[in-house]
Amino acid sequence: MKITIKIYLLIFTIGVWSFTSCTLEGGESLNGASTSSISDDLSRGELPQAISGVLSDMRDRLNTQIDVQCILGREYYYFTNSDPRFEGDVVNGNLDDNTFYTTAPWGSRYAAIKDINLALTGLENTTADFSEEEKAAIRGVLNTLKANELLTVANNQYTNGIRIDVVDPDNLGPFVGYTEALAAINDLLTTAASDLASGGTSFPFSLTTGYEGFDTPAGFLEFNKGLNARVEAYRGNYTNVRSLLGDSFMDMTGNLNKGVYHTFSLSGADQANPLFIALNQEANVRVAHTSFTDDALANDSRVDKVVLRDSPREASDLVGTHDVWIYKSNIDAVPLIRNEELILLYAEANMVSSPADAVAAIDVIRNAAGVGPYLGLQTPAALEDEILFQRRYSLFGEGHRWIDMRRFDRLDELPKDRVADKIPDAIPVPANENK
Repeated sequence: MKITIKIYLLIFTIGVWSFTSCTLEGGESLNGASTSSISDDLSRGELPQAISGVLSDMRDRLNTQIDVQCILGREYYYFTNSDPRFEGDVVNGNLDDNTFYTTAPWGSRYAAIKDINLALTGLENTTADFSEEEKAAIRGVLNTLKANELLTVANNQYTNGIRIDVVDPDNLGPFVGYTEALAAINDLLTTAASDLASGGTSFPFSLTTGYEGFDTPAGFLEFNKGLNARVEAYRGNYTNVRSLLGDSFMDMTGNLNKGVYHTFSLSGADQANPLFIALNQEANVRVAHTSFTDDALANDSRVDKVVLRDSPREASDLVGTHDVWIYKSNIDAVPLIRNEELILLYAEANMVSSPADAVAAIDVIRNAAGVGPYLGLQTPAALEDEILFQRRYSLFGEGHRWIDMRRFDRLDELPKDRVADKIPDAIPVPANENK
């Protein structure tokens, strides 16, 4: 029996949609729609609840997911008196397959996927008067979000594998490796893009403010294309990356923070941003790895993502002098994808085929950070170094560096502050999955 997905996800989803009073941005209740009514026959009245449930569940245990990725990428350390495993197991690299930092992100992402699959099944079975355009738009949104969740799981488990097909909890699909998972995610995004392109001019539901500018089929398609550009970069398909970015929301002269975000609020039973911690805490603190400030270029404004503490924080022979200060309040939004990343993906996609275009994109990022244009060599090796450096500072604390260093086979370059520490390339599959 595949206990983790088959039982845990059903309990989790039923709890969200049927029994709890979960709200999302502004106190909208998700009560009223049961899992059976959603999947048996999705109505117009249930659709907004279904979409809200997905968006809400996508945020669950986001902090654990990002913390583990950032610790493994040596972006920051997380010291908490309540659980020393963040500074023990995770920093040391001896990861347990049956503890919260392994099971919680896995279970939460598959819970959101379960929500999506129920809604997709309900859409297939619907007797409501949805037009064909509306159905296409709904499918496009749901499958794009499903692809995002599957990508997150795949990035964690890497070659340990994930399940793509989990529609039927009594007949789960096989585990597939990272290469096959990325191919399936690309296929899902491509299908979703086709649906969005034929999805009319508006959605028959509302999205949160985190999707401002992406709240029409055309806008959401730009998000889809940007997300698929990330997937294709991971696959090394740079011709596809350039094409996808051309159809995305990438804007060389636009706001680098434009993008899609998880939103939070203190309304009703909604969720606060779990990555926010006030400055100069002792019992619970995220401190930047010292190399972040040590390696920074002079005048780089991105160093403002950390703040010097009143006194260093030490734990288990690890030390931090600067607090992570990306989120300034407990309702700040957390990005899924931003224009800044897309511009850097464009640079990466051109570093071999068109170095001048790569440098032009790099300079957009460097000039915005206040460090001036790139004056180094325009060889593929030199540009790879530069792009990884810029991604390190532009995407700090968003969970990219471990993935980036792994995909360029450079994990051994990440710092290890204790002799016994190591950096694994994958997180274990939860023990109960019976892989």
